[in-house]
Amino acid sequence: MLKIKTEDTQAITVGGKPLEVVENFTYLGSVIDHSGGTAADVRSRVAKARAAFKTLDKIWRDRTISTKTKIRLFNSNVKSALLYGCETWSLNQSSLKKVQTFVNGCLRRILRIFWPERIRNEELWNRAGQRPIREEITQRRWRWLGHTLRKPRNSITRQSLQWNPQGKRSRGRPRTTWRRNLEEEMKASGHSWRDIIRMAQDRRGWGTVVRGLYPLQGLGSSTAKWWSKAEGKEKRDMVINEIRLNEDSRRVQKAVQQPQQGQWT
Repeated sequence: MLKIKTEDTQAITVGGKPLEVVENFTYLGSVIDHSGGTAADVRSRVAKARAAFKTLDKIWRDRTISTKTKIRLFNSNVKSALLYGCETWSLNQSSLKKVQTFVNGCLRRILRIFWPERIRNEELWNRAGQRPIREEITQRRWRWLGHTLRKPRNSITRQSLQWNPQGKRSRGRPRTTWRRNLEEEMKASGHSWRDIIRMAQDRRGWGTVVRGLYPLQGLGSSTAKWWSKAEGKEKRDMVINEIRLNEDSRRVQKAVQQPQQGQWT
């Protein structure tokens, strides 16, 4: 049993036996600790990914294996372990930097970029066909958000997204939470909760919106071109307008098909 931010020390018993109080535990592969944040889970994920990277050390050093193959192995064996469950992380700058630093170190090892050679992170990601970890986590978060918003209204998972606990919080700067992460991303993309809930009901349209958050052309090639923020916003707005037009078209079609009051059917 885990107690989070409570002064109640009374033991909880089941069948006459007290439950053991622990500082943390693992549930579905994610670490949950007494602080209620995700820092412990991030540390655990980085440690697991580091172990996975180390087991493939011979492959990283093998000059006969192409960089493309090494990157594919990195994505499937290392990054998958690193970002497992990241769509539910509430990330602050410290945790995000920890994850990105680990990834950059792995990529430099794979591409054989050692000190004193120096290279900008943007060029490193371009050579390796990667994008900033923040963008990958954001897209996964929004993809998971769409799945959740398509659940029935009585789903506990869906209800928890907009749950507003009552009471007073302690003084000081509000803690970083999953919802605050999402609301910052929504503000940057120019959307409200109402927009998000409506657009998420269209699975295909939502997938296009998610991909449009950080569009990229030619990733990993020598001619790779990152779309500017303005170009990405323009593409995203086009998709949103198309979704709205489709919704209006369906409403009109439905209204035409409905028999008028008093009309024989």
